[in-house]
Amino acid sequence: MCDWFRLSILMADVAKDLTAGTVGGVAQLVVGHPFDTIKVKLQSQPAPLPSQPPRYSGAIDALRQTLAAEGPRGLYKGMGAPLATVAAFNAVLFTVRGQLESLLRSEHGAPLSVSQQIICGSGAGVAVSFLACPTELIKCRLQAQSALAATGSTTMAVKYGGPMEVVRHVLAEAGARGLFKGLVPTLAREVPGNAAMFGVYEALKQYFAGGKDTSGLGRGSLMAAGGLAGASFWLAVYPTDVVKSVIQVDSYKEPKFSGSIDTFKKIVAAEGGRGLYKGFGPAMARSVPANAACFLAYEVTRSSLG
Repeated sequence: MCDWFRLSILMADVAKDLTAGTVGGVAQLVVGHPFDTIKVKLQSQPAPLPSQPPRYSGAIDALRQTLAAEGPRGLYKGMGAPLATVAAFNAVLFTVRGQLESLLRSEHGAPLSVSQQIICGSGAGVAVSFLACPTELIKCRLQAQSALAATGSTTMAVKYGGPMEVVRHVLAEAGARGLFKGLVPTLAREVPGNAAMFGVYEALKQYFAGGKDTSGLGRGSLMAAGGLAGASFWLAVYPTDVVKSVIQVDSYKEPKFSGSIDTFKKIVAAEGGRGLYKGFGPAMARSVPANAACFLAYEVTRSSLG
């Protein structure tokens, strides 16, 4: 009976994390995707030829050109892939984190320390990387194709009509392994990024609450903690995200890059250290409102489930 009771509590917690994580993920995606589109366009544009200006001079120029060429819908290009998997992605992220929290707690419901939340975030980052990699590959190839086409790049000669068309072309060119192109930098982004995000989120909640009991925090405090926690994710790992995006839009048949280290070296050689921070402004502009929405939606939904 005792084992059955513990199992029922475990399953209830999993169900709550699944539901709340999904709601939080949808909120994050709707708020943040336009910023992400601009980020990927800036990250993936090839280095300009000598004496030639870059395709986009900055985030505002990328936004202006995208709206002029594609309209507002262009800002949501590539959203189908993450939207279709947002339930699975956030379910894994928050459920793995929740189960790791349970393992580290001294008793049910006891608050965790910031260092324990960092451990939970790291573990969740490992788990979500295997879902994030193919989803990000599809999203990035859809988001970047207009920028690459306009520069005359042969990296992506195919014009994709949607997520499933990306999948079909990738499978035809590289098989199932092709969907996991960029897995190493994805892991290198998700593990330290989520460690930083969940650690900062817990630290800020405890700071706002004046102690480890954060159950009484209002929505404003949760949004502030979530927004700043999201910013810490990108501050911790942004160059890795640039490397990941460049690898994922690279050609399968005639690749320019042989791996993460080679990509890093070639970006620095061609563009200097600034090349590793292309799109940083939109990423930071996105992270605060998107993660504020995500964590607030998660906390409110989970609280409402009891």
